[in-house]
Amino acid sequence: MKKGSFPLFLAPMAGVTNSVFRTICREKGAGVMTTEFVSADGIMHKNARTREYVQFTEAERPMGVQLFGGDPDRLAEAAKQVIDWVHPDFIDINFGCPVNKVVCRHGGSSLLRDCPLLEKVALAMVKACDPLPVTAKIRIGWDEKSINAVQTSRILEGSGIRRVAVHGRTKAQGYSGSADWEVISSVAASVSIPVIGNGDIIDAPTALRRRSSGVAGLMIGRAAMTNPWIFTEILAAFEGKEYHAPTLEERWSLVRRHCAEEVVTRGNERVGMQGMRSRLMAYTRGMPGARPLRSILSGISSLMELDGVIEHHLAGIHHGEV
Repeated sequence: MKKGSFPLFLAPMAGVTNSVFRTICREKGAGVMTTEFVSADGIMHKNARTREYVQFTEAERPMGVQLFGGDPDRLAEAAKQVIDWVHPDFIDINFGCPVNKVVCRHGGSSLLRDCPLLEKVALAMVKACDPLPVTAKIRIGWDEKSINAVQTSRILEGSGIRRVAVHGRTKAQGYSGSADWEVISSVAASVSIPVIGNGDIIDAPTALRRRSSGVAGLMIGRAAMTNPWIFTEILAAFEGKEYHAPTLEERWSLVRRHCAEEVVTRGNERVGMQGMRSRLMAYTRGMPGARPLRSILSGISSLMELDGVIEHHLAGIHHGEV
């Protein structure tokens, strides 16, 4: 990160932050991005789907690839392969995912309960990737009785990790409850490497408050799923500029573009549109008549159907029917 900068990060989210969506968020102001998390085992097996996950375009840089796993040697070898494949700007280690299928494989937040192994993973990755920077993403602890983010971050710093992103929830919380920004601030005050704060940043006023927490940047996840313009809004607030929210027509235009690009990426319209259904649910948040819209979009299978939905919705708005 440049001296004096305060970047906005797009949080890696499985099934969401692929190249199409990352490109959209980059255009809206996201400064640093990372791939969806990728299994070290998948890299080692040269799985075709895994290789797809780590691909990105030059326009997405600075760009990192996020890996997870619990075997230091396999993670280190996977990192070397990724560097040879796609030449990322950094490698990120996922120590934060709370999903059980990841935790059961000794990945993600499971390592927050095993600091010696976490340190071995970090040391192996830093050595394998040198001189490429290695960063990490953590949660504040396993549960409320074992909040250890300060200890974990100090271990990571001592292992050569160059930046740490801290999600202000425990593994046990998942995505419920509230993010604890007091812990995030404590981490920022305890290490000399940049600390990126993550959790419950839903709009510009929230971002302005959190910027004073001692962190070096902010990471935004779920809020971007429903509103990629959040990056534009926050940057405007940071610069003291007026922000004009997108019109309904502009929102639909972006939705339509996202779907069309996903169809091209998948090479199959039905598959692409079916894969976009959950994304469409997110995009309708805050729209007039969102509930009936979601009901319709949950079964959509073609761009033509989507065009009809958009036309009908906008017409209904203009005639006061929604």
